[in-house]
Amino acid sequence: MTVNTPLCFRGKKILAPMVRVGTLPMRLLALDYGADIVYCEELIDIKMLQCKRVINEVLQTVDFVAPNERVVFRTCERERQCVVFQMGSADAERALAVAKLVEHDVAGIDINMGCPKEYSTKASMGAALLSDPDKIESILTTLVKGICKPVTCKIRILPSVEDTVNLVKRIEKTGIAAIAVHGRKKEERPQHPVHCDVIKAISEAVSIPVIANGGSHDFIKEYADIQIFQKATAASSVMIARAAMWNPSIFRKEGFCSLKDVMQDYIKYAVRYDNHYTNTKYCLCQMLREQLETTQGKKLHAAQSTQEICEVFEMGDFYEETTAIFEAKKTSFETKTQDEDDQMEDPDVIKMAVRFDKREYPPQITPKMYLLEWCRKEKHPQPVYETVQRPLDRLFCSVVTVAEQKYRSTLWDKSKKLAEQAAAIVCLRTLGVPEGKLCEGENHLINKRKRQDQERLINRDHGEDLAEPSHKKANFIEETSDMNVPKM
Repeated sequence: MTVNTPLCFRGKKILAPMVRVGTLPMRLLALDYGADIVYCEELIDIKMLQCKRVINEVLQTVDFVAPNERVVFRTCERERQCVVFQMGSADAERALAVAKLVEHDVAGIDINMGCPKEYSTKASMGAALLSDPDKIESILTTLVKGICKPVTCKIRILPSVEDTVNLVKRIEKTGIAAIAVHGRKKEERPQHPVHCDVIKAISEAVSIPVIANGGSHDFIKEYADIQIFQKATAASSVMIARAAMWNPSIFRKEGFCSLKDVMQDYIKYAVRYDNHYTNTKYCLCQMLREQLETTQGKKLHAAQSTQEICEVFEMGDFYEETTAIFEAKKTSFETKTQDEDDQMEDPDVIKMAVRFDKREYPPQITPKMYLLEWCRKEKHPQPVYETVQRPLDRLFCSVVTVAEQKYRSTLWDKSKKLAEQAAAIVCLRTLGVPEGKLCEGENHLINKRKRQDQERLINRDHGEDLAEPSHKKANFIEETSDMNVPKM
C-alpha cells in the first residue's frame, strides 16, 4: 500500500516543466539521477478536459487519452509522489476541473504564469496572467480550496522589483504551497542574464518556499553549481530546465554520466513507455546539440520510428525484445478479458457478429431510429442501451433491451454510437423488422420526412409558425443517454 505524504518544496532539486521534453521518460530519468521533484510539460486545460482517464494494463501506466486516441499525459506509480502536473489555464473553473481529473495520479498541481510564447499569451494564459492579478488570485484560490494536493505556480519577474514582490505577496495569500520564479522578464530570453537579486528579494519577502529558476545559462554547468545558484537567490529550492534537457544527469551528485549512457538510458524508458518517436527524437537531438552534424546525429535526424532511433544507437535488439514482451502481454490481457467477458456473459442475451456501416444507409437514417419507431408502433417502452468500454483497447460494446429481451453484437466498436447502432441491428434482424438499409427499397421514414417537409413549406406559404411540434420531431431523433460509459 502506497502512503501519500505531502510534497515538500524546501531543499529540493527540481526538473522544470519543458514543452516536448517533460514527458514520462525524461521525468523518470531525472528521478533516477537524483531529482527530487519533476514537473510535466505544460498541458492546456481545454485539451485535458477532452481526455478520458485510462488504465493501461500493458504498460502499467495511467493514460489521459484525447478523442483522437493520442495520449496527452502519461504517468506511472514510480513518480506518483513526486510529479507535479503543470497546466495552462486562464479560467478558475476549468483549472479546477482538470485538477480534479488528475489529482489522485499526481503529487501536486501547478499553474503556468511565465510562458512568454504567443500561443499561450494570446489565450490569456502564461505570462499574460501577470498583468491580471485578480484572475491569478481567482484561479489559485479556487484550486487551493477545491483539491487535496498542494498547488504551486510558476511566474516570471515584472519590470520592477517592487511590483514583483507585491504580486508574489498577493499570490502567497491564496494559500499555495510554493512559487517558482524564473528570474527573467517576459520579453527576456535565455541569453539575457538571470536576475538573482529579484529572486532573492522575493525569497526574503515571503514565507512560502521560493523555487529559483533560470540559472542554466549563467550558473549551472554541473551538480555543484546548483547550490551556488540557490545561495545567490536565497531560494528554498532550485528548478533546472535547459541544463537538465542537455544532460539530465546534472542531478547526479557523483557527477555527469557519459552522454552515450544517458541517451541509452533515455531510449530504454522511451521504448518501455511507448513514447511517441517524434518526442523521443526531439529530446535526443537536444542532448546531442553540437554533435547533430556527426554521422550519428544525421542518422537520428533521418529516423522515422522508434525502431529506427534504436538502431541509430545500436539498441535494435533491445527494441525487438521489449516490443515482443509487450505484444505477449497484450495478447495475454486480451485473452483474459475475452475469457472474463464469456464468463460474465448473460446467456439470455441474443448475439450476432454485426457492425454498423453508415454507407449502407440513407443520410440521417439509422437502425436506432427504425427500432425506436417499431417500439412506438408496437406500444413497447423505448429501447434502453447499456454501453461499456474495455480499458485494454478502449473499444465499446452495447446491449439494447427491447420488450424485456436483450440484444448485442459480439464485435466491439471504436465508439459508443457505433456500438449502439450495432446492438439495434441485432435486435431488428432477430425480430425480422426492416433496419433502413438502402438495399431494402422504399424507406418509409424518408417518405415521412418528405411529407413533413412539404407540410412546413405549405405552412410557410400561409405565414404559419415554422416551428415543428416537438411531438413530431421526436419520431426522428435518436434517443441518447447522458450517462457516463462505465469500463469493464
